[in-house]
Amino acid sequence: MDISLKIVSPMETLIDTKVSIVTLPGRKGAFQVLKDHAPLLSSLSKGSIVYVDAEGEHSVDILSGFVKVLDNEVFAAVEQ
Repeated sequence: MDISLKIVSPMETLIDTKVSIVTLPGRKGAFQVLKDHAPLLSSLSKGSIVYVDAEGEHSVDILSGFVKVLDNEVFAAVEQ
């Protein structure tokens, strides 16, 4: 697992794990983050954040939020 994924809401940390791929619901459509992705800051729309870790594929449903991608770290602040 090459990417550090952290998803937080105003109330709690939802996810803090290592993953191989993350798919995010961007305002202009879904996009994927793989290892060594270019730096990115994006707003998120209603949908699911889908990620693959050592245990398989998982998803977190969100209403909105934003994501920062930098140096193989994905940080998403979301509203559920």
